[in-house]
This record gives sequence, C-alpha cells and structure tokens, in this order.
Amino acid sequence: MSDLDLIPNHPAAREVPLSTVAALLRSGARALEGHSESPRLDAELLLGSLLKLPRSSLVAHDRDPVPADRAQAYASLIDRRRSGSPVAYLTGIREFWSLELEITPAVLVPRPETELTVELALELLPPCRTPPGAPYAVLDLGTGSGAIALALAAERPEWRLTGIDISPTALEVAARNSRKLGLTHIDWRLGAWFEPVAGCRFDLIVANPPYVAAADPALVKLAAEPALALASGPTGLEALTAIVREAASHLLPQGRLILEHGCDQAPDVAQLLERHGFTGVRSYPDFSGKPRVTLGAVHSTHQEPL
Repeated sequence: MSDLDLIPNHPAAREVPLSTVAALLRSGARALEGHSESPRLDAELLLGSLLKLPRSSLVAHDRDPVPADRAQAYASLIDRRRSGSPVAYLTGIREFWSLELEITPAVLVPRPETELTVELALELLPPCRTPPGAPYAVLDLGTGSGAIALALAAERPEWRLTGIDISPTALEVAARNSRKLGLTHIDWRLGAWFEPVAGCRFDLIVANPPYVAAADPALVKLAAEPALALASGPTGLEALTAIVREAASHLLPQGRLILEHGCDQAPDVAQLLERHGFTGVRSYPDFSGKPRVTLGAVHSTHQEPL
C-alpha cells in the first residue's frame, strides 16, 4: 500500500479515503527527487499552500488526515512540478524581501540574488535629501512582478518610484501586488525601457533585464518562465547594452545605474558602462560569491566605490 492509499482503521476511512500530512510529504519529496534541487522544500511549500498552512505548522499537523480530494490535488501539483513548473507558479506566491508577492506565468519568478540590487540601492541613497528637497526619483526597468520597486517602496516610502515593463500582463501583476501590499505610491508605466519616461531624469536606475544568451542550455530548465524576461538576443548582452546606451541621458548629476547580470558577464558589463562614460564602476557578488550586480555613476567628480 502506498502513502496515498487508504489509511487502515481510520475512523473516517469508510466514508472518505484519507492519508496524512506526513505521508503526503514523504511521497511528494520522493517523487521530486531528480526533478528539483530542493525536493522536500518544494513538497512542503506545495502542500502548505494547498492546506492553507505555513511550512512551520506542517510538522505540528503531520498526523492530521488529508481528504482524498486534497491528496489528489496535491499529486497533481507534484506532477506539474516534476514537469518543470516553478513552485511559485503552482502556489501563486513568492516571498521577496519579506514581501509576499503574487506570481503568475506572466512574470519571472523573483530570485534571492536579486535582493542584492535592493541592498545596494538602499545603501546608495538615504531616505531623504540633505538639505531637504524633492524626493529621490528611482526607476525600475523591466519591473515584472514589481519585486524590486515594491521592496524599495517598503523601505523608502519617501522615494518617488517608477516601474516600467513592456508586458501589459506583467504590469497588471505588479499593480495588484502594489495594491495588496498598500504600496500604491509607485507609478507603473507600460513600454520598452526608457520610452515611457522620455524627458525624465532619475537619481537612480535599477534593472534586472533579460541577460541569458538565446542558445544557452539553461533556458531548457526555464521554459515555463516568460522568454521575454530571460533572453534578449544571441549574446545575452543586448538588453544590457540598450539600457546602458540610454541611461546617462535619464540620470541626474551624480546619478547611478545598477544592473543585475549573469555571473560571467561582469567584465563585459563593466566595460560597457565605462565606454558610455560611467565612473566608479564596480561589481558585487551575490550570496554564493558570484559577481551578479554591477553599478556606475554619471557626471561624477572623484567618487569612492561602495
């Protein structure tokens, strides 16, 4: 008898076939081995979402019975995860910067390493100008779910934030997240890169653009996510180049540009920034020690890097 079969002698067994939380988690984790880098975690997240329980409560409820219809729904989620669907698409949520975001297949699943961009942005600009003046203006290019803009808005409610995306459905997700979190002071705009902000200048521009090369084998594992948010051309540098080429004309004096990129692209991105007049160019490692984010400043006098 498998973990998903009827539990013998259970009081409700004659009416509704049942399994337990613990049994389903064991079964789900085993099924995901070889299909996920974190099979037990994925199994817990999927079951927790289905049962409306936080992961921390699953252990306390490990002997609780699970009705057959819930067990069948869980098996379906496990099958979809085995087929490559990200957990965030199956649960509809993803935590980023301690914010619970709605995530759909219209947007890229926010990665933990992208929090480095948020950290650097917060270090670069204080909450308010000294002496007091207009609020800092910050632009998030290719905002997707709104993860970066929303994290910055949560930490710096004084800033004037603008989020841009070329996908209308992605922008709808960002706007819903904004309303849900009560962070409604973000200006969401539809369009390609700087088109929606022609003539505008910002103190800081952040971007996590598509940077995977079109022929990169990694795209096979990412097939469930929107291709538009992952790859922009044969080298993976096309979107980064387009942003750097126009960024200086949209930055205020001493303004900075922060770019997330592939871990092997830091030298190319640094060279790109320097070629377009950026100074104080420096790359920063993510939590795994790989160079993940590069920044530079425009119209700067002598400036010490962070």
